[in-house]
Amino acid sequence: MGYAQLVIGPAGSGKSTYCSSLYQHCETVGRTIHMVNLDPAAEHFSYPVSTDIRELISLDDVMEELGMGPNGGLIYCMEHLEDNLDDWLDEQLDGYLDDDYLVFDCPGQIELFTHVPVLRNFVEHLKRKNFNVCAVYFLDSQFVSDVTKYISGCMASLSAMIQLELPHINILSKMDLVSNKKDVEEYLNPEAQVLLSQLNRQMAPKFGKLNKSLAELVDDYSMVNFIPLDLRKESSIQYVLSHIDNCIQYGEDADVKVRDFDPED
Repeated sequence: MGYAQLVIGPAGSGKSTYCSSLYQHCETVGRTIHMVNLDPAAEHFSYPVSTDIRELISLDDVMEELGMGPNGGLIYCMEHLEDNLDDWLDEQLDGYLDDDYLVFDCPGQIELFTHVPVLRNFVEHLKRKNFNVCAVYFLDSQFVSDVTKYISGCMASLSAMIQLELPHINILSKMDLVSNKKDVEEYLNPEAQVLLSQLNRQMAPKFGKLNKSLAELVDDYSMVNFIPLDLRKESSIQYVLSHIDNCIQYGEDADVKVRDFDPED
């Protein structure tokens, strides 16, 4: 059985920086992971890439040859990947061992993991190849400056959770850049009534019913909570990684190490 993280989230939320820090952390503790680039528009990496979608198709080539813009071109590239799951992707996956751990660095185009089925079909293919997969959704902690932006982030995260149907971890990234962490901490495990009260104070009375529905939706899906990530701290990276490992049951089927010992000693 293989293991995989699907690192998703809006553009600029810190996905690639997380992938780089995660690789360095695992290298330090002597753990092997393989980084996979799924962004056909990527140019530079601060971590070694084991598998790269640009070997199959790149955004620059699509924009030049088909005259598409960056958004339409990216959708085209990902749909091309979907068409080649049984060929190109299987060939790449065959190079890994049964218990290898893959981290997929995904593009930041939000529709790919909210309503376009490309990544969902990609995940289903990984499952058929006997991979345990966890979605890791990133939201910039600086974006969560008030309740309205937080609700927006929750709705995007919830859309991805429902679309992908995977074990799901939400991460508040860039905590090292937040000047007042108390402003963010109240959003890590939100309470519906608190959210509703804050929404009603900031918005016109005519939005009262909408606010109530949004707060209840977040409350009904009580899995929408966030883990803060400060990449300056190894303990923070390890804490996030332990949550992800628990979701995909990493290491639970490992053989127990037994040492020989002399009873007389």
